Amino acid sequence: MKTSEADLSAKQPNKRGRIDGRRLRSERTKQLILEAFLGLLRESPSMPTAAQIAERAGYSVRSVFERFADLNALRVAAVDYQLAQAAALAPPRHVDGDRQTRIRSQVETRAGTCERGVALWRVLLSTGAESEELKLRLRIARQRTIDRFEIMYRPELSTLGDAERRHLLIALEALTDMESWARLREFFDLSFEEACLVWVRAIDRLLPGTQPAQG
Repeated sequence: MKTSEADLSAKQPNKRGRIDGRRLRSERTKQLILEAFLGLLRESPSMPTAAQIAERAGYSVRSVFERFADLNALRVAAVDYQLAQAAALAPPRHVDGDRQTRIRSQVETRAGTCERGVALWRVLLSTGAESEELKLRLRIARQRTIDRFEIMYRPELSTLGDAERRHLLIALEALTDMESWARLREFFDLSFEEACLVWVRAIDRLLPGTQPAQG
């Protein structure tokens, strides 16, 4: 008995539905593995093993390596995941506010990103030298921070020449990097609000006024 075109058409949606369902489950598994990896990093600064990641996620080690070729691929995917999360959770705010409003807004946004990401950042610094993909993502993360400064502090930066402007952006990025935040929170035992205030005051001192100096 021949199968009609109508019969084939009727079967195809079910097949597509099964494929889509498997894809969604696979993506969900991948996300849970990434979240397990990041959760372990927040608890311990050392790189977790595949077995530890699998146990935390509730899957087998085989499931981990079905979705990531190796642990370096997992690290790269985790960075991409956090970069996307940071962009989604931290859009520029109060861009047209007064100086103090802009500084506080930028600091609170940056502090939140550091609070969520410092554990992964430390692993990247310790393992990044062996991976061109990780080194690229480290550069992307730093450049995004600089890009945010350029948006938030445009009135102040516009008063500077090119070289002076570049040097100030470098200084601001160094001041507010992940390890700077970790030192404030861990070594000096500051609260989130106290650490933010340190950055706010330092940035306010570094930024020039909005009127160029008279010669």
